[in-house]
Amino acid sequence: MSGFRFPVGRLPDEALLSGLATGDPELAVTFVRRFQHRVFGVAMAVTRDPQLAEDIAQQTFERAWRHAQIYDSRRGSVTTWLTTIAHNLAIDAVRARRTEPVAPEDLDALLGVVTETPERWALVDEASAQLRAAVARLPREQARALVMAGIYGMTAQQIADAEAIPLGTAKTRIRAAMAKLRTTLGSPERGGHGQ
Repeated sequence: MSGFRFPVGRLPDEALLSGLATGDPELAVTFVRRFQHRVFGVAMAVTRDPQLAEDIAQQTFERAWRHAQIYDSRRGSVTTWLTTIAHNLAIDAVRARRTEPVAPEDLDALLGVVTETPERWALVDEASAQLRAAVARLPREQARALVMAGIYGMTAQQIADAEAIPLGTAKTRIRAAMAKLRTTLGSPERGGHGQ
């Protein structure tokens, strides 16, 4: 292509993000270079682990690439949007590394966070909003079992122990919650009718 080309390094953040969505390699590299230190810094501040922070930074840019088309400048700057993604991924990673089980009395507060977070406005992710709403509509004991299994990676036995219920009851709650979510979130786009 010949002719005048605006220097990529001077493009506004929103233009770089739009370029990222198109898959332009030059714009993608410029986007990452512009934000890499800030994103890594957020991840490092939360995790205090350089290797994990590096992984989170990479995941942040991958997520930004996948969700670039839904970014809404009315809800905040590109910097705010990107650092919110990094912050959320870092918190999730720290929580996933936690080995002690969550106290059952803390789960009610966690369910509130899962169903209503300011991050949902920053990410503007319709699928996440649908999932949060579907989890919020589950019976409390099923939602708790689902969160323990899905977010904290607890086994059915660990859930049974934490909730002081039989193992079979824990498994039933998880299965019932998953079945209700599949029904609620069943998407014709995924072709999941016969599953």
